[in-house]
Amino acid sequence: MKIHEYQAKQLMGGRGIPVPDGQMATTVDEAVGAVRKLIESTGNPVVVLKSQIHAGGRGKGTFKEHPDVRGVNVITAGIDGGVEAAEEAVRDLAGKMLGSTLVTVQTGEDGKVVNRLYLEQGIDIDRELYLAVLLDRSVGRNIVMASTEGGVEIEKVAEETPEKILRQEIDPAVGLLPFQANALAQGLELEGDAAKNFGKFVTLLSKMASEMDTDLIEINPLVVTTSGDVMALDGKMAFDDNALYRHPDVAEMRDPTEEDPAELEAKAAGLSYIKLDGTIGCLVNGAGLAMATMDTIKAVGGEPANFLDVGGGADADQVSKAFEIITEDENVKGIFVNIFGGIMRCDVIANGIVEAVERVGLQVPLVVRLEGTNVELGKQIIEESDLSVVSADSLKDGAEKILELTGESR
Repeated sequence: MKIHEYQAKQLMGGRGIPVPDGQMATTVDEAVGAVRKLIESTGNPVVVLKSQIHAGGRGKGTFKEHPDVRGVNVITAGIDGGVEAAEEAVRDLAGKMLGSTLVTVQTGEDGKVVNRLYLEQGIDIDRELYLAVLLDRSVGRNIVMASTEGGVEIEKVAEETPEKILRQEIDPAVGLLPFQANALAQGLELEGDAAKNFGKFVTLLSKMASEMDTDLIEINPLVVTTSGDVMALDGKMAFDDNALYRHPDVAEMRDPTEEDPAELEAKAAGLSYIKLDGTIGCLVNGAGLAMATMDTIKAVGGEPANFLDVGGGADADQVSKAFEIITEDENVKGIFVNIFGGIMRCDVIANGIVEAVERVGLQVPLVVRLEGTNVELGKQIIEESDLSVVSADSLKDGAEKILELTGESR
């Protein structure tokens, strides 16, 4: 699960991790009201107005409806014109940003609608750095990644100048050790108060990542101020869904408007579904088999439209719901059902498919491959239903048949 920048900063600030003062707004009036509070409480006439969406690259992103407006705007009107001028500037910008579609390098051409803004005090920046704590699944541990190239996409840094990325692996038994924090500070060429403050910052951040079961905490940029303070100017967090029961306060931060409606619908039905960009819908039981099915579709020249695992204990209603979710995707030109019945019985899958087709209709080709428990009964149910279904004898056979029927092979 992902959360917004303002929520990430609330969590960091609550753990003593330095963040700028800020306030979230969902309306123009709230945004304008926050300006005076920020300027008067901080004494800083510079305010930053940020779009809040679950995507990076907001600073360079632009709005479809207002190409001249950025996703992140620095408002300096308060320097010369006072609070009133800053308020008017925010009123104009917030009116254009809220409800408009922001397009960044991470949203794709469709962009995302901005429903929340974050107003934050301006900071006197001396240096911009990159810092992240992320779960490295290859070693089963969190690692700290840092770079002097703050404000730049880390993927670009990794491709062009990989030597500028510093790494420290965290032993979960002892946490990030002082010598590791010192090594990172030296690699970032920090000295004096900046080095000391960075050490405290990265130690608290790594502890937070462990205790809150995060997959990722990314701060880009992490800034060093002219006074030697170290502060999170941005904040991105993603949490392990399977651990959210330990963090009900974090679970309440979920923003359903930032998530795919079909994925939310699937989650509510107890299904694992992720929408992809292809045209072949997949309905499979078991995550491993689902991955193998998608790989096989690609291997024979197609592109999967989704990952969908109905699990080992799904009933006919869940299978029917899974089928409905796939057919709601306008990009789907064919459906491949691939079931290996162990705990999941093939007759349950068959009944679910028949029920779903009767409910929503079948507008695209359907290939079904059934193997395992009650396979003959499952095939009999489908045959007696008079559905226009093509049977497959194997995974590869099914993938090839659905591509042939849809004409989607390369």
